[in-house]
Amino acid sequence: MRTLVALLTASILAAPALAVEGITTGPNGETATPAADLILSPDEVATIRQGHHTAALAWHEMSEYTRAVDRGARDAFADLGIEVVAQTDAGFDAARQKADVETVLAKHPSIILSLPVDPATAAPVFQPAVDAGVKLAFVDNSPAGFVHGRDYAAVVSDDLFQMGKKAADAMAAVLGGKGKLGYIYHDADFYVTNQRDGAFKATIEADFPDMEIVAEQGMADPARSEEIAQALLTQNPDLDGIYVTWAEPALSVLAALKAAGNSHTKIVTLDLNEPAALDMATGGNFAAIVADEAYDIGQTAARASAAALLGKAAPPFLVVDSLAVTRDNIAEGWQRSLHTDAPVSVLEAAK
Repeated sequence: MRTLVALLTASILAAPALAVEGITTGPNGETATPAADLILSPDEVATIRQGHHTAALAWHEMSEYTRAVDRGARDAFADLGIEVVAQTDAGFDAARQKADVETVLAKHPSIILSLPVDPATAAPVFQPAVDAGVKLAFVDNSPAGFVHGRDYAAVVSDDLFQMGKKAADAMAAVLGGKGKLGYIYHDADFYVTNQRDGAFKATIEADFPDMEIVAEQGMADPARSEEIAQALLTQNPDLDGIYVTWAEPALSVLAALKAAGNSHTKIVTLDLNEPAALDMATGGNFAAIVADEAYDIGQTAARASAAALLGKAAPPFLVVDSLAVTRDNIAEGWQRSLHTDAPVSVLEAAK
């Protein structure tokens, strides 16, 4: 994903915008629009291609997720005849991201794509780009105080409620719609995880009367996730399944289960992760991992920024689809989410 451990460390937490009645909303409460609704006509594409535009990719960090977003953006820009002239990795350091933006601006790009390391302090980082007439599109969040349409073209993220709902549906599928559940949620004001976690819980409570969340625990510090899991399992050794807010802390839950010799309790989490997928492929505790279509996030951000070159407005908050990856569809799921082959270790284990 965004490497959420680093997101927390870098303090990019934004005010929560909770999903209401199954609807995903953006960081500032924006209505979600499906990414597929943003279309460039053949004439618009031809006009963009004739413009000799360039783009820079000022990323927050380079993880497997970001590389998938990057591939999507690069492929979309190539189709539009837009040359990528710079790519940077801020390592989740806001000061470094500021220096990166200053560096890429020296190349006079027409477009910059980025994920703000710290939205609360990001306006001065990106304002020089706005002043220079550069078209901006962001992943997940926008700088505080920036106005859609004036300062940036769009924010692109996941359909957050659907990710949480699909996690609940996957848990129900693996447990046959019955069982006792543990629920480890992200105890911080970050709209991405808040909406996904809330959707899981709401779906279980509304759609699966024979499944019950009997133990729940918030996790503010991912470093404490194994401690949290051990306490939860000590008090509830008969859990049939545990939902964990994202894959890295879910690995700590796996460690706690293995330490207890527990092969019964199934884990469902979000965001692809090689160790979690390897456990799932070998028939371990992991039963499903819900993943967004990260490649499409890059494609959509590129299209939104290119549309802005024409003065065409994109919706403020665009969302991509997601899928539940299980042992049976690991290869397909990895391709659909990240647009690359799953790790050889995972593919071999899944045979």
